[in-house]
Formats: sequence, structure tokens, C-alpha cells
Amino acid sequence: MAHIDQVSPTQPELPDAPNPIAQTLRMLWNDKFAFVSTVFLLLVVFCAVFGPLLFEDIATKQNLRGRNAPPFDFEKHWLFWLGGDALGRPLLARIIVAAQNTIFVAAGAVFFSLVIGTSLGLLAGYTTHNISQVIMRLADIIMSFPSLLLAVIVLFMLESSVFNLVIVLAITRIPIYLRTARAETLEVRERMFVQAARVMGASTRRIIFRHILPVVFPTLITIATLDFAFVMLAESSLSFLGIGIQPPEITWGLMVSQGRPYLTTAWWLSFWPGLAIILTTLSLNLLSHWMRTALDPAQRWRLENVGKKNG
Repeated sequence: MAHIDQVSPTQPELPDAPNPIAQTLRMLWNDKFAFVSTVFLLLVVFCAVFGPLLFEDIATKQNLRGRNAPPFDFEKHWLFWLGGDALGRPLLARIIVAAQNTIFVAAGAVFFSLVIGTSLGLLAGYTTHNISQVIMRLADIIMSFPSLLLAVIVLFMLESSVFNLVIVLAITRIPIYLRTARAETLEVRERMFVQAARVMGASTRRIIFRHILPVVFPTLITIATLDFAFVMLAESSLSFLGIGIQPPEITWGLMVSQGRPYLTTAWWLSFWPGLAIILTTLSLNLLSHWMRTALDPAQRWRLENVGKKNG
């Protein structure tokens, strides 16, 4: 009897799954405004991390013979291309060094308010009515005070420092994340996959962090990007009023405040740090708009198809 080989039918090869990092970079490249904003923000972060290590000595060294040196004098050191301040210190070096405190305050306040507000919002949206009411009333108490006014009052009573500024600004921003997370949780908890997890006996902690948080988090990240710009402006306003970070520490807002008496004679003292604040907040807003589209499955196709249409 002849031996008949049993040949199994060949299975079609499945296409490789797209690399999420490459796909994200491609979508970012398709949106030129978001791409330029990201490059600029990476430059700001680089200055915040390495600026004090490279230029702190130059930024603090006084030279009264070069006080209020005008900008665009290319015969001097390149750090004086934006001019010098009232004590003869190069403005470009001081802007680079000041990026660290400015970004640190904004990032710290946004991080703490995001973590605390999201945790309380998830708890208020999923647990019992009594717990939700207590949490929401605390949020209402904080929101009843204007955020900047509350920060002014607290910082006036406490010592002005980087740590106190981060804590005060974080407390004033907690209700935003809390209310957003609660509203999203109230909607997500009624979906079929959450109800199925509840019927299967999943714990409350697992349901919140495994099933609800991944759905809620993209919206919160988008809000955090916008809030980063607001907190940075709030820090600049407090420093401008003289109750924020105090010398010898330096921020962009403090530089604007220090240049105010010389607006008519040395406009560049306030102009360049003010321009840094404007460009950073504008870049954050543009990046936030891109993130909102990229993280939404119903809108992501717009960014994915831009390159195909141009091609």
C-alpha cells in the first residue's frame, strides 16, 4: 500500500503589527505645528536639565561695566546676544538657567494634582454615594476660592520657596482632575466590560485600575498638558508680584518682574523671558490639541491619513 504523505494546508502569514512608537512619530510628523512644538519643548527640557550645570556660574557673575548691555551685539560673547541685565549678567544664560525652576514648579504641581485628583475622582465616581459626596464637597470648597487668590494668601502667610509654591499650586488644581475623572468614571462604569468584570468577582481596585483608568487617562493627560501651561503662567504671575520664588533663585516670571523698572530704557530685560513664556505655553497648547486627536480612536485616522494624502 502506497504511503500517502499528509500535507497540511499552508496558513496565510499575518501582517506584522505596526510599531506603536513609529506610528506615533509618523503621526507627529504629519502635524507640522505639533512637531515643531515638540522639538521646542524638548529644547526647553534640555535647558532645564543641563542649563544650570553649564551656565550657572556665568548667569550669576556680575559685571557692572556691562549693565543693561543692548542685544544683538555679536562682538561680545554669544551669551550676550540677547543683552545683559541691570547687573551685567547675560540674559541668554539666565533664561537657560531659569528654565529649570520654571519647569520644575509647573511639572511638580501638575504631577501631584494629577495623581491626587485622578485617584479621588476614580474613588468618587465608582464607590458609594456618601463617599462621593464628601469628596465632591471638598473639591467645591477648594474651587470656591480663585486659584491665584488662594495661592497669594497661602504664600503670603508661608515662606516663599519652590516647595511651597509647588504644593500651593497643586492644591488649587486638584478639583479639575477630580471632577473630570469622576464624570468619566460615572460613564465608563456602566459599560458592558466593567459590568462583566464586576459579575466575575473582580475586586473594586482591579476594576478601577485595570478597566476604568485606561479609558479615563487619555482625557486627563490632555488636560494636564493644557494645565501645565496655566500653572507656568500662574508661577510667573506670582513671581511677578514678588510672592513667588525669591532671589537668588530665578524663574522667567521673576526675570520679567526684575525688568519692569527698565521697560522704557532696556525693554529687552522683560521681553526675552516673556517671549520664552509665550512660546512655551503656545507649544504646550498645540501639543495638547495633537494629543487629544492622537489618543482618541475615533479621531486618530485624521493624523494617520495626512501623510497618505500628501503622498
